[in-house]
Amino acid sequence: MLIPSVFTLLSMIPEVQAILLGGVEGVTEFLPVSSTGHLIVAERLIGFRDTGEVFTVVVQLGAILAVVWFYWRQLWENVTHLFQGSRRARRFWLNLIVASLPAVAVGLLFEEAIKGALFSPLTVAITLILGGLVLWWVDRRPQAVTQPERTEPDLDVITLKQAAIGVAQAVAVIPGVSRSGASLVGGLLTGLNRVTATAFSFFMGLPVLGGAGLYSLFKARHALGSLPGGSVPLLIGTVVAFITALLSVSWLLKYVSTHSFRAFAVYRVVFGALMLGLIALELLR
Repeated sequence: MLIPSVFTLLSMIPEVQAILLGGVEGVTEFLPVSSTGHLIVAERLIGFRDTGEVFTVVVQLGAILAVVWFYWRQLWENVTHLFQGSRRARRFWLNLIVASLPAVAVGLLFEEAIKGALFSPLTVAITLILGGLVLWWVDRRPQAVTQPERTEPDLDVITLKQAAIGVAQAVAVIPGVSRSGASLVGGLLTGLNRVTATAFSFFMGLPVLGGAGLYSLFKARHALGSLPGGSVPLLIGTVVAFITALLSVSWLLKYVSTHSFRAFAVYRVVFGALMLGLIALELLR
């Protein structure tokens, strides 16, 4: 009884809540396991109330900044080379635009309606399980199994047709689907190897998550002062999300160079089933 009591006491402290939730966001944002699902469970377990979804939005920006930090040299080179007339840089930015447009369009047109109708722990649990089954199937296809292993991504091989995997990313507006998971499925289906599909999914998240985060933050700007503990926990959570996301991105690229995505598929199914169990016991609503 002592350990649960200590955990309950600590989880009531805003700064501790910020560390826990920032860590969850940073670790899961770029893994194909649905950061939304994990945040829902974590927030319910520690009794966190995110007024206006401000905390979730801001710490997500911390995770996005981790990708910018990780790839800053490549991003800077593509910016400078673009103005120098580089065909390679033009192709990179064109692919990124093509990959981002479907998700941006769906988000602007339907996100509020979809969240209002489908945002619930039950929906997240079901989509986690279904998404895990799809990821398992795609990763078991002969094309994926026979791909040569790579340790470095090759973004130069991505065609406009393959960049259209942004259509798959747009499906992630449904809670629990996972933007990263949908992007990886789309990448594998269009013939990308695991490492390249993973790296491109990171870049795809920059305009989509960054734009959505800044827009949501602007809408919820008046609720910034209403969070428990004020702005200090917000800053702590953002820093923790940045650090853990940086570690997560680095680890994932190394992992997929020698492993398949099947472990993530199994994890999704197990975690989704756990959520269904918590819902059945009325511990998660």
